[in-house]
Amino acid sequence: MPISDIPILSMLRTRMQWHQARQRILAENVANADTPNYRARDLAPLNFERTLTSSLALVRTEPGHIGASGGSDSQFEDDTNPHYEIRPRGTAVSHEDEMLKLAGNQMDYDAVTSLYTRSLSLIKTAVGR
Repeated sequence: MPISDIPILSMLRTRMQWHQARQRILAENVANADTPNYRARDLAPLNFERTLTSSLALVRTEPGHIGASGGSDSQFEDDTNPHYEIRPRGTAVSHEDEMLKLAGNQMDYDAVTSLYTRSLSLIKTAVGR
């Protein structure tokens, strides 16, 4: 069995990818903080139940069947909660809020990376390396 087929490692890897995508979006928020009419974005939290049930792909068994439609270029959903207030300068970005989100995201990423590394160490120990 390949290591990529172990469910816990797959979920941890997905979580790390989510944190990387969120870090990119939060960095864009900070970079565009002074851009007029810019609205801060964020990713919706991961829902592993939905991930597990949606991992099955639709199969076209007949040429006349309609194919599955794709979403955005990211595999993660945007947070559509409009909870940002517009500042007097015309943007909805707060440096303090974004920096707190960045720090929290980094700490969560470090925790997931540590769990992933320890899981691989356990597998290596079980194999005898």
